[in-house]
Amino acid sequence: MWLGSLSQGVRHAVMLALLGLLLSLGTLAVYFTGGTRYATPYLMLVPVLLAAAGYGLRGALATALVAGGLMALMPLDVASQQPQPTLNWLIRLCLYLVIGGVAGSLFGLLRHAHSVSERLARTDPRTGLANQVALEEALRRRLAQGRQSGVGLILVRLTDIGDVLEALGPETADAMVMAMGERLGRQDRRIVEVFRFSNSELYLLLEGAGPAEIRGIAMRLAEAGEENLVVQEVPLRAQLVMGSSWQATEATTARELIRESRVAMLAAMEKHRLHCHYSADLAHDKREALQLISHVRQDLERGRFELHFQPKLRLADGRICGCEGLIRWRDDQGRLIAPGLFMPKVERTSLIAPVTRFVADQACRFAGTVDGVVGINISVRNLHDGALLDELLALSRQHGIVPERLEVEITESSLMHDLVTGKWALERLRGHGIRVSIDDFGTGFSSFEYLQYLPITGLKIDRAFIRGLDGDSPFHFRSRCLVAGLIDMGHALGLEVIAEGVETLEQHQALCRLGCDQAQGFLYTKALPAADYRAWYGQHRPAAWLEIADR
Repeated sequence: MWLGSLSQGVRHAVMLALLGLLLSLGTLAVYFTGGTRYATPYLMLVPVLLAAAGYGLRGALATALVAGGLMALMPLDVASQQPQPTLNWLIRLCLYLVIGGVAGSLFGLLRHAHSVSERLARTDPRTGLANQVALEEALRRRLAQGRQSGVGLILVRLTDIGDVLEALGPETADAMVMAMGERLGRQDRRIVEVFRFSNSELYLLLEGAGPAEIRGIAMRLAEAGEENLVVQEVPLRAQLVMGSSWQATEATTARELIRESRVAMLAAMEKHRLHCHYSADLAHDKREALQLISHVRQDLERGRFELHFQPKLRLADGRICGCEGLIRWRDDQGRLIAPGLFMPKVERTSLIAPVTRFVADQACRFAGTVDGVVGINISVRNLHDGALLDELLALSRQHGIVPERLEVEITESSLMHDLVTGKWALERLRGHGIRVSIDDFGTGFSSFEYLQYLPITGLKIDRAFIRGLDGDSPFHFRSRCLVAGLIDMGHALGLEVIAEGVETLEQHQALCRLGCDQAQGFLYTKALPAADYRAWYGQHRPAAWLEIADR
């Protein structure tokens, strides 16, 4: 085992020295025990077998010849100096050669089998690319060499490989991954190796590239990914998402580089980017989010979650026509935790069910104390939860409000993940009178064909469009035209149109002129606790907003 840690040249020298020593000791042992008359010549099989293990067939035969020659020079009896018969030492030589040949052949076969096994253990069997084991070894080897230029990694995920797998089968999917790996490996000379990490992921090992260069390489990789691949005579296009990491210090380990690149890749997916480079902030945010998520269920029971309500203003007469319930979470010190730190993670887990039940219960309870429609946000996971949909109706009856006083809002991008189930769930809600709005409208899909099939009652124009309403530049003119088109389309479909994120009087006035039905935003008020909302509602003066709209 200790020989494995030496270089090849040193191992060779040590092995030859050891063979020479054993041959010499064997010869001396035969001489001092009286000659070849006795059994001691069989000691010479030790170096023969050692040579077979170290050098295979050729080494074993060469050592057997040397051992046989040494024994041929040895007398049959040392005391009387009686020479050996020729047949005696020839038989012994043949014995050494046969045993050495058999042992050398067997060790050669074992060495070849081990080599094949080692190669297979480091190779993805379906594509021929190096695999995860080879990646970790290559990283450890290069990090141990302490290269001045540093070592970098880019993790590439083919996000739509599942579609290829489903439509064309696993062989085509594997061929696509292999072709993409070969293409990406040719994009920059600093990409020294390509590894397949999983069914949909490739790792690119880089040398001589710092963080700035890695970002540039990632952009070139993204451009290369845009070009179609012809796989099994079928043109295919892969959507790439990348995360990268770099050897920041000499203490950086292979496992750390792999983990950091994955953290960066997941951040890129969450932020809908092509590429993210790892930073300590990403890991900190992940840890903070994980710690928060672990306390969701417990804090729901402790009463640390609450619902705040943001009013919706009817632009035609300036009156408050309803509100949207927005979840809030207080930490141990009573400070509010930003929803963006926990809700995206909650929506991807089973925790969304108890959280949505809490929101629905609070919204129905609040609706019994105020006028207008109370809206809540639901996720795509909620649409698959038939029991939750039934509970919405039960809560409305429990708190003595008609279902028409409730409204659910769902983003169009999440709804499009499963339009069939979404349509079924929304039809079920509408069948009982609950209103349904599409949130963040206009930001998810370029095709609005789905609007004619979904049983919705309203559209909420995303704040990204509302920001462009105040100003006189060509950009602001186009924004007003776009918002006008969205409002007209909604009205043509018989839908109520709500603008969110209204922050300036100019935006309010523009929406009034464009005929928008409702608006909400910081211009009117932020989301308020239930008691504060009721107090604000009592002080609201509709005439003041009508006067502003007429200016």
